[in-house]
Amino acid sequence: MRDGGGGPALFRLVRFWSRRWARGVAVDGGEEDTAVVTHVLAVNAIDSCLVAAQGGDGGTTVGEVARRLGLDQSGASRMVAAAVGAGYVERGRAPSDTRRAVLRLTRAGHGLIVSSERWQQGVFEELTAEWDELDRERFAGYLRRLARQVDA
Repeated sequence: MRDGGGGPALFRLVRFWSRRWARGVAVDGGEEDTAVVTHVLAVNAIDSCLVAAQGGDGGTTVGEVARRLGLDQSGASRMVAAAVGAGYVERGRAPSDTRRAVLRLTRAGHGLIVSSERWQQGVFEELTAEWDELDRERFAGYLRRLARQVDA
């Protein structure tokens, strides 16, 4: 099973991307910036939390973002603070309890999601350019299914 298992192949891909994906990330045609990677992670985690809560209490919390990213509270708090500083996220108060701080995406945060997904799609198309269209569609479907599973 040295090369035949899906698990080892998945981890080779994860290892590949963990070392390389920040290189070449240029959002909205801007300069490459490794800070953009952490902003993308934070913004996507916030968006995922909001989608999962279906709007919930008008936002999500740093604790929920930490759980989504598999980080401790302080690590998630630093990521969120950086995204707030960059203008992608805003902190507000929950409508039902003004003592509770919640996070929401700004217009720039929504734009970051769109442009990062555009970049990600371009990378997928580049990596699978030699593939038959049916294989690309099938593989994309399997990736979406796996992503939904781990997002649950």
